[in-house]
Amino acid sequence: MTTEEIYFFDTYALIEILKDSPSYQKYTSARIITSKLNLYELFYYLTKTNNPLAEKLLQDYNNIVIDYGIDAIAFAVNFKLANNSRNISIADSIGYAIAKLSGVKFLTGDKEFENMGNVEFVK
Repeated sequence: MTTEEIYFFDTYALIEILKDSPSYQKYTSARIITSKLNLYELFYYLTKTNNPLAEKLLQDYNNIVIDYGIDAIAFAVNFKLANNSRNISIADSIGYAIAKLSGVKFLTGDKEFENMGNVEFVK
């Protein structure tokens, strides 16, 4: 993997990177993008687990957040409706839409995305 590779990290992937998970080591050199919704979920997780780095990471990770517009919202709604049988969150729907519209892979270990197109599924 080169540093030129870009992935949309969902919250699952962000947490696995912070946990220093061996499965995610090869993605540490990738350029990371994510959404404010994923940053919210990460901060919630870190605060709930009393991680002393919660505030620092909230600030540090703000520079990897990309904004999204109505095209991503429309894509996310249609994606969620088309995958009604899967339990896909709003944050993941938006994240997947951002990844797809940005031409990058959606990196996750969330079982709802296993065997789905445009997804780098890593458990």
